[in-house]
Amino acid sequence: MTHLKGEARASYVRQMFGQIAPRYDLMNRLMTGGRDVAWRRIVVREAKVPRGGRLLDIATGTGDIVLEALRHDADLCAVGADFVFEMMLRGRDKPGAGRIRWTGADALALPFPNDTFDAVTSGFMLRNVIDVPRSLAEQWRVVKPGGRLVCLEISRPPRNLLLPLYRLYFHRVVPLVGQLVSGDRSAYTYLPQSADEFLSPDELADFMHQAGWRDVQYQRLMLGTVAIHSGVK
Repeated sequence: MTHLKGEARASYVRQMFGQIAPRYDLMNRLMTGGRDVAWRRIVVREAKVPRGGRLLDIATGTGDIVLEALRHDADLCAVGADFVFEMMLRGRDKPGAGRIRWTGADALALPFPNDTFDAVTSGFMLRNVIDVPRSLAEQWRVVKPGGRLVCLEISRPPRNLLLPLYRLYFHRVVPLVGQLVSGDRSAYTYLPQSADEFLSPDELADFMHQAGWRDVQYQRLMLGTVAIHSGVK
């Protein structure tokens, strides 16, 4: 789980997401009250891909971000990349998914040339990678000068009266619902643990700067439990 390091953790994450793939989208809707749909719209808007441009979505899962982007621009060259093939197989059955260029890829070694995409996006990915700086550097490498990175991520809320409720929900309710819906309690125990151990929004913004991204900004949503970061190459 979160105590695993390096390749052992990467292997665990790949296996875990493969197991929960059949109920992944349903659990996202339940856990967020459907708000994840609106968050992905913000991600697409902030990516600012030109008409007919190129978008790369890493850890694309079942392709929700690229499908949202294609709804706005059917001529988009949209690549959905993931190292969990079971997730992409689920996504390929969705309406419109035939326009996505599905690609097996590791976020730490993207199989694309330098300066290829107008934007790179991700949703709930960075807390799962074993080397955040390397992932951010790889995203910087494959984006064109002037292109953008936009990432959606779970965030620890500020210390206030809502923090105990956040912890109760994520550490007690989410694993129980995960067990009932997906049959896998351990996967939805990992989720709050990984969120607790992940970088704060300010820390992630610092890592983005160090990777070469400029004009780094973020916005917090859902009472501070979600953050959307953006940066420009």
